Amino acid sequence: MGQIQITNMRFYTHNGVFAEEKTLGQQISVDVAVDYDIEHQVKDDDLTTTISYADVYDVIRDYVTQHDFNLMESVANGALTALLTAFPMAEKIRLSVKKYSVPIAGVFDDIIITVEGSHA
Repeated sequence: MGQIQITNMRFYTHNGVFAEEKTLGQQISVDVAVDYDIEHQVKDDDLTTTISYADVYDVIRDYVTQHDFNLMESVANGALTALLTAFPMAEKIRLSVKKYSVPIAGVFDDIIITVEGSHA
């Protein structure tokens, strides 16, 4: 078993409950870890028999930039579903979405939503 990780992918989106978030938008970042049988899939050193991290990035980018939601949980769940659909050889996928600009009272850096799914 092995794992592909891509961290701190940044995208500009229009997700959120408040009108300002939908109008002005905000930057989010996404981290993903994809577990799969790397040892057997790469024995021939052939990209077509494995999971390409460029394709993983593209699926996430396309999903988060083409869908707007009220809830960051919906962003995370939708992106996870898109990845599980695109990569049936993935055994487990863990995805985190970080939102930096959250219009609530309080002092904090960001919010992070993490979801995990598998084909098992």
